[in-house]
Amino acid sequence: MLLTAPNCLSSSMLSSVSLSFSKGLVSRTRTSWLCRASLITSPDSFEVGRLIGSYGFMNITSYSGVEDLGRLRAQDVGEGSVKIRLYEGRIALGLLKGTSVVFKVYPGKRAGGVEADMMAANELNAHAFLQSSSKGLCQNLVSLVGGFETKTGEQWLAFRNDGKYSAVDYAKLTSEKLSKGSVGKSSWNRFEQEQTIRHRRFFVAKLFQGAMIGLAYMHDHDRLHQSLGPSSVVLNTITERDAAYLIPRLRDLAFSVDIRFPNVEEGPGTLSEGLWRRAAAAGAFTPMEKRAFGIADDIYEAGMLFAYLAFVTFSETNIMDSLSLQRLLESTFQLDLQATREYCLADDCLLEAVKFLDLSDGAGWELLQEMLNSDFRKRPIAKAVINHRFMTGAIL
Repeated sequence: MLLTAPNCLSSSMLSSVSLSFSKGLVSRTRTSWLCRASLITSPDSFEVGRLIGSYGFMNITSYSGVEDLGRLRAQDVGEGSVKIRLYEGRIALGLLKGTSVVFKVYPGKRAGGVEADMMAANELNAHAFLQSSSKGLCQNLVSLVGGFETKTGEQWLAFRNDGKYSAVDYAKLTSEKLSKGSVGKSSWNRFEQEQTIRHRRFFVAKLFQGAMIGLAYMHDHDRLHQSLGPSSVVLNTITERDAAYLIPRLRDLAFSVDIRFPNVEEGPGTLSEGLWRRAAAAGAFTPMEKRAFGIADDIYEAGMLFAYLAFVTFSETNIMDSLSLQRLLESTFQLDLQATREYCLADDCLLEAVKFLDLSDGAGWELLQEMLNSDFRKRPIAKAVINHRFMTGAIL
């Protein structure tokens, strides 16, 4: 059931929300102003549907100290205090009437504190900047169509609904299918099994390729993602036979960082404070070094996404999850992918993941090792990942 937005919103707040989101954050270039002018900022223009779900952002809360700054610092991860709600909806007026949207709702200051407002402002700013590019829109990023503020101070961002699934949903589905299939594995048609694995490999490779294209677009426009993971990749389908029509899109730009040289480092208390603290710990002090570190930091997260797709989607339910995989790679094997491979070879439950990364004479392991290199200076840029032999020759 859809409810008209005015039932719970103040149209008088719209002019103020546009300013509160953008004041001091959205660049004052002509294209950015044009982009913001094209966004729908009237609550009367939207209808709100059912609650889809909610989630909290995962934050890196601390780092274990080590003497050698070149070594990896173990991360303590905790759930942040800002809780996000998602709603279905649609545009009710104007040229885009009937367009399906997803509302991302940030709590007001009373519930979420100043951080919630900063995150909402940063996400709007990032999309406004990226969508104003003279190179046109990137199909591998979600599209912001508008936003407004409620009487209680909640910030509602409206995105075009180009998919209700995430890479987490896809991985969960494939793991469940593998678990069900293993029950009657002896009677499973070998040809059907091979076809399923072939479809899965193609789907996973295309999913990761699309995510990297979106990330490369952001980096080309001097923006970091800084919250990249399986839940931040939206899919328009999770049917493996429809992989030819798959378009992965990056979302969750609340922690996105502007790395243009005048803005490489912001003051204390900003959302990028943790990034620059990690950069300093890794020996990156000049603006050029900090920029390089930020890009490499995104690549590391993308490497963890690649590992997640390789291991979780090719394993049965409860065999592997993102946190246990991170511990396996970082803590147990200290990012030694050759040792990781030998360990996984001894476990039949991980055999398909090993075979996937073994394609093209181990090209998947090679790419993963490069992306997770403990020295940020040696990690590839996003375009190099897209053009790696695993991506261009092994499957796609």
